[in-house]
Amino acid sequence: MHTPQTAPSYGGSSFNCPHCGAFAEMQWGSNTSTSYGGDGFSLNDLSAAKCSHCKEYSLWIARKKQMIYPFSGTAPLPNPDLPEDIKNDYMEARGICELSPRGSAALLRLCIQKLCKHLGEPGRDINSDIQSLVKKGLNADIQKSLDIVRVIGNESVHPGTIDLRDDPDTARILFVLVNIIANALITQPNMIAATYAIIPPNKQQGIANRDKT
Repeated sequence: MHTPQTAPSYGGSSFNCPHCGAFAEMQWGSNTSTSYGGDGFSLNDLSAAKCSHCKEYSLWIARKKQMIYPFSGTAPLPNPDLPEDIKNDYMEARGICELSPRGSAALLRLCIQKLCKHLGEPGRDINSDIQSLVKKGLNADIQKSLDIVRVIGNESVHPGTIDLRDDPDTARILFVLVNIIANALITQPNMIAATYAIIPPNKQQGIANRDKT
């Protein structure tokens, strides 16, 4: 199973599909249409890559090696364990990543604000929520990930030193971090809890008694 994300790239034989997210072989073809009318508009510079998994196409400007469809670009799909309302905000951010990295970052900041509330925090002030999670034993790397999304998302909508208007690469990293956070705070605890439930009740009671001493 291919775990690391391989970003779409012009001419790439295999990468994570911007539509379905699967790591799949891509079949490339060039558009051979000529100019339309007398306005000089031409499709000669367009190339398309067909995903062998979902059969959807991505469209590219060949001379720029730039993907123009879908707009989500190289942003990864959301962690499936995210609550639906957070997942919807994530997908909205993903849909505008290439067109508005700043707007995308702001929406991802909203995602972690909602995630903090999902984890039992008030959800009104992200900074205070993160501080509370740290006091409860939050892993230092996850804390840094939360603060990265918080600060960059905030800077994207207020005057600051970080300007994402022409920096979709940084915005894409925020998507990865949101998924890392969701994996650590939702997916892993759920998996552990589900597996722990397999242990017979008397054994669980024995463990609980052990930890009281």
